Amino acid sequence: MNAQTNLKAAPDETFDLGANPLRELNGALHKAGVETNARRWLVANPNGRHAVACGINAPLDVTIAGHVGYYCAGMNQQARVIIEGNAGVGVAENMMSGFVHVKGDASQAAGATAHGGMLLIDGNAGARCGISMKGVDIIVKGSIGHMSAFMGQAGSLIVFGDAGDALGDSLYEAKLFVRGTVKSLGADCIEKEMRDEHKAHLAEKLKAAGLEGSIDISEFKRYGSARRLYNFHIDNVDAY
Repeated sequence: MNAQTNLKAAPDETFDLGANPLRELNGALHKAGVETNARRWLVANPNGRHAVACGINAPLDVTIAGHVGYYCAGMNQQARVIIEGNAGVGVAENMMSGFVHVKGDASQAAGATAHGGMLLIDGNAGARCGISMKGVDIIVKGSIGHMSAFMGQAGSLIVFGDAGDALGDSLYEAKLFVRGTVKSLGADCIEKEMRDEHKAHLAEKLKAAGLEGSIDISEFKRYGSARRLYNFHIDNVDAY
């Protein structure tokens, strides 16, 4: 796959993971934009390696030409990271800001504990998508697995397809929007009215992802916390 066609301009640097160690790539990305002027990066031959492009803290544009393993773009700040393939467990885990785009499928715990930024997944996401999300916006154009948004505290999870069992279990204040079928809702998660302000919120997030007008917002349903589990109460003991 020729990822160069997805860059707005020719890369400043091309790093071949088939010939050079991962530690050197991440070290170079940590210096880029701070100690060097290299802003646009092409990462060739990732071949499913773990922790690719982790810990970036600069406004870089990184295209990864292939599939990645665990924790790609973890702890991302400011950078735009495009993955031209599938991603393993924990893509964009603990992301603080920036934009991460998976052009294939994502495994479990996509966007886990992320505080900000946006994660866009073109395909499906596995179980626990958005677990303990703390402000990130996650958009999945396919479907998601069970226990997604478990203990979700803040941010938005937007799903074009279906959701598995126990969506939003022990949810706090994260906003969930699902267009397809939800197999079951988790403890304290309920369907809520989709008012005009929620449609506007959804439209704003889709526009930010470059998906404005790509789907009918009226087809989504909204889910959120019933707010019964914020504090322990003996009458709710069976739900804990």
